[in-house]
Amino acid sequence: MALNQEDFSTLLLEERDDRLTVLLNRPEVRNAIDQAMVDELHLVCAELERNPKVLIIAGTDGVFASGADIGQLRERRRDDALRGINSTIFMRIAKLPMPVIAALDGYCLGGGAELAYAADFRIGTPSVRIGNPETGLGILAAAGASWRLKELVGEPKAKEILLAGAVLRAEEALRISLITEIHEAPELMEAAHNLADRIGRQDPLAVRITKSVFHAPAEAHPLIDTLAQGILFESQAKFDRMQAFLDKKNTGNSSATANDDRIQK
Repeated sequence: MALNQEDFSTLLLEERDDRLTVLLNRPEVRNAIDQAMVDELHLVCAELERNPKVLIIAGTDGVFASGADIGQLRERRRDDALRGINSTIFMRIAKLPMPVIAALDGYCLGGGAELAYAADFRIGTPSVRIGNPETGLGILAAAGASWRLKELVGEPKAKEILLAGAVLRAEEALRISLITEIHEAPELMEAAHNLADRIGRQDPLAVRITKSVFHAPAEAHPLIDTLAQGILFESQAKFDRMQAFLDKKNTGNSSATANDDRIQK
């Protein structure tokens, strides 16, 4: 692994052949996202851009992330806002070549929620509390929520969260598909890995290209779909996987025919 745990103070890393698990680990401040964590997440992204794998992001001590570090946020000024500190890293995470899974437990607020919105999949526990209380602090949710949330849950619910400070419990988040699964806390990471296993059974190149096409702007379709399919039609995995499907189908038909013959005799 190009990433060395000794180089990280706010993240815990675990790598497998096809995935990387990253745990946000600042339990003393409920995993609040500070500049050091942002810098370390950039290191993770750089590695996954070089060596694409599924990314699982979770928290520690029953919390995903309580938000941005208010102590640091309190001191930031106009020029800091214009740098887009959190929005830049969340955009980079969203654009990673392979899918990103956010496994949510407990508080998932403010910047923590915006990090979750940047993921391709969000699963959670019954104790999830997700929302954006930024307007109560005199700011706006400027790291993706102001536009991603509308895409995820629709305008009325997005406005309730962004303008009225609604914090959703797990059941409501599931009902509106902001999260797609609920698991008890001890089973959360197993569920995240099960989802990664399902992704891993697909062809990696097809997954990467499908993710890119999915997030392309509307005006790029259908041309981008056609061009992407042209690339995949030439891949060896396409021939191998389709041949395996046909072989399995033919074997199944042969077995059925043999059974029919035995029955008739």
